[in-house]
Amino acid sequence: MGMSTDPQKHGEPAPAGKTPGEARETPPPPAGIRHKGPLELRRKAAKVTMSDRTLLDTKGPGQFVHTDPWRVLRIQSEFVEGFGALADLGPAVSVFGSARTVPGSLNYELAVEVGRKLAEAGLAVITGGGPGSMEAANKGAVQGNGVSVGLGIELPFEQGMNQWVDLGINFRYFFARKTMFVKYAQGFIVLPGGLGTLDELFEAMVLVQTRKVTSFPIVLVGTAFWSPMVEWIQTTLVSEGMMSEEDLDLLQVVDDPALAVELVVEGAARHRNPNGNGAGSGSGTGNSGGTRG
Repeated sequence: MGMSTDPQKHGEPAPAGKTPGEARETPPPPAGIRHKGPLELRRKAAKVTMSDRTLLDTKGPGQFVHTDPWRVLRIQSEFVEGFGALADLGPAVSVFGSARTVPGSLNYELAVEVGRKLAEAGLAVITGGGPGSMEAANKGAVQGNGVSVGLGIELPFEQGMNQWVDLGINFRYFFARKTMFVKYAQGFIVLPGGLGTLDELFEAMVLVQTRKVTSFPIVLVGTAFWSPMVEWIQTTLVSEGMMSEEDLDLLQVVDDPALAVELVVEGAARHRNPNGNGAGSGSGTGNSGGTRG
């Protein structure tokens, strides 16, 4: 009689869950394994074209430049260009205000004076690079023999960088541009403005309130313009518990450009030396003369 090849007849244990003599089940080997960068792909997922082949063989319209991976590279390039251009800027203040401010108006001349006094205090002036109050602040920086920076944005009604910008950077993406406004500034001066100005103002407040930035002064210029908003914050948001009373300390409201610059310079000093004299979150001193938000 020939020797049996059945392992169960030689005392070998059956696999767990199997009865003696039942065939073992093992998973089939993957139908090919492909590596695509950091990805390991198996079975149906492995049926992909090699990246370098796609790069070298693809002809025709440039659909890829409209895909999300390409957009990520463009976003990255905006951060790289912005960081590179502003790395050696030195102490600076971002000035916000309406693009619709008319040259020669009170608000326009106010912005010119703010830009000039910031420059005379040794601070670079950063604006959105557009017309109106932005142009005026850049003009004042040039008149004060300071550094005038414009961070432009691609818009359907784009008017280009104003003539008073010495260093201009154009952005496709708002969030990349906003990062530059905060990263390279040591404070904000906010002139009367519309939705864009309000967006920048409240974002700055949120960043300070959540301690993403520290000792960051925010000074509003124009008590007649800003007081109704501040009163609404006090009587509605604070009274209904939507924000804390202390959050109003983030703001100073003044009329005098010289005082606005004094407050932001003082706050910028705390920003550079947060462990030095003076506490708070850019709210100024008790005898500064400015009104709290």
